[in-house]
Amino acid sequence: MKKLLILSVLMMVISATAMTKKEGMDKAIFAGGCFWGVEALFEELDGVQEATSGYIGGHTDNPTYKDICYKNTGHAEGVEVMYDPAKVTFEDLCLYFWRLHDPTTMNRQGPDRGSQYRSAIFYLNEEQKEAAENLKPEAQKKWKKPIVTEIVPASIFYRAEEYHQNYFKKHGAHGCHYLRD
Repeated sequence: MKKLLILSVLMMVISATAMTKKEGMDKAIFAGGCFWGVEALFEELDGVQEATSGYIGGHTDNPTYKDICYKNTGHAEGVEVMYDPAKVTFEDLCLYFWRLHDPTTMNRQGPDRGSQYRSAIFYLNEEQKEAAENLKPEAQKKWKKPIVTEIVPASIFYRAEEYHQNYFKKHGAHGCHYLRD
């Protein structure tokens, strides 16, 4: 029985890994305010295969949207980006990210306020960390106020509820995120 349980857990881990790391694709995770607009803009970028809205950076297992809005879970609204590194680099994604929101506002984007709307790059390895840190001064040249984007290790990314996925495509709405020069 114990061997069967161990085997079942191992199969779930292998399956989860296969689902998050698609053949030839890399992954990056960003938080820049409401995930609807961040997701929509990343999906427009050539080389991005998929952008998924979710929650990251907190201390509660399996948070819901209601949890992150009304409880102190510590999560940010984040977007997991699956991309083809042959078409777009992690560095390109970072520079694009700093253009699609205001990275100079602490825990706020447009009308949305709270730590769940913070600006962050959740790195998955040391190469991503180094790239983001090296690019931050380049991005800073475009902003008068200091960039407050956190560059922190990724924790578990929890996919948001289905009604949050591709929100603008489903509802024909447009958010407060847009590309800046």
